[in-house]
Amino acid sequence: MALVLNEEQQLLKESAEGFLKEKAPVSQLRKLRDDADETGFSKELWNEMSEMGFAGLLIEEDHGGTAFGCVGAGIVAEAMGKTLSASPYLASGVVAASVIKAAGSEGQKGALLPAIAAGELIVTLAVDESSRHAPEDTALKAEKSGDGYKLSGMKTFVPEGHVADKVIVLARTSGAAGDTDGLSLFLVEGTASGLITDRTVSVDSRNWAKLTFEGVTVGADALLGEEGKVFAALDSALDRARIVVAAELLGIAQHCFDETVEYLKERKQFGVPIGSFQALQHRAAQLYSEIEVTRSAVLKALQVADAGGNVAWFASLAKAKASKTAELATNEAIQMHGGIGMTDEFDMGFYIKRARVLQHLYGDFNYHADRFARCSGY
Repeated sequence: MALVLNEEQQLLKESAEGFLKEKAPVSQLRKLRDDADETGFSKELWNEMSEMGFAGLLIEEDHGGTAFGCVGAGIVAEAMGKTLSASPYLASGVVAASVIKAAGSEGQKGALLPAIAAGELIVTLAVDESSRHAPEDTALKAEKSGDGYKLSGMKTFVPEGHVADKVIVLARTSGAAGDTDGLSLFLVEGTASGLITDRTVSVDSRNWAKLTFEGVTVGADALLGEEGKVFAALDSALDRARIVVAAELLGIAQHCFDETVEYLKERKQFGVPIGSFQALQHRAAQLYSEIEVTRSAVLKALQVADAGGNVAWFASLAKAKASKTAELATNEAIQMHGGIGMTDEFDMGFYIKRARVLQHLYGDFNYHADRFARCSGY
């Protein structure tokens, strides 16, 4: 498959970039931060994004979505990376929708996916329990209780966890931490009795949450997928999310490169533009090359995800490569902008902070480099 966008995908790219540049520029994120907004995003913007079809890109048309697939989701995520648009897009429209599609019953899909696609329901995934991504290390317990289950334990770094209407919780119904067998998924109401939500404002000015489950009870119908056998479905859904995160990192890298090139053309030293200095030209050329290689890796991963099958190798390649490229791009942007790159009045600080958070989300470079090697047979 050619590593280019088709006509429909190109139209989506132009539409998303134009919409987000106008409606959700980085200045909006700055205002949310300065106002200490407890929601962390504009509900009006999210409604408009949902009307544009962004919330349902991964959802089939018979469930109210637009069925643009992973390539479409990646296109919008890349556009968001360029403007740092804050919304529940990743948590609800990408991660939660992917998990429900992979593990949910037909009844659960019919009840949840149309509401997610319409932006009427915000759902998030609570998967990790420490600062490092490790779903198999889940210790949160789900014990049989009457006709349902009782959940006890803690989850951390849950995106939009403080405003989610429902939370998909990874819990252990058998086995010990480290086992992939014995893991189950449960759908929990955001207002459930015994669920304690602690909002955390991260370095990227986004809201995350620590969720503590103190004997939260759910019915048997809250179980997503087969009890104790959901790891494969979860990992497959997470792979799609990882690639979309890589696309957002690509958008961040591209924006940083574009802004830096413009600055190199404008900033003068010794009476000439600093872009005429060969050392800076070499650094810019290297960054450009790394971004183009990353773009190919991300697009290929998105295409493979849409084609179906095991996408683990491509997902880890895309996430690892995008993490390193975004790190390079943000570092180079700040260094080549000199002193102003470090000031709060300059937007570049927002990009480096968002990049650092995304680099660790659902597995950092080391996690995916190791996973890539295992998938390759090393």
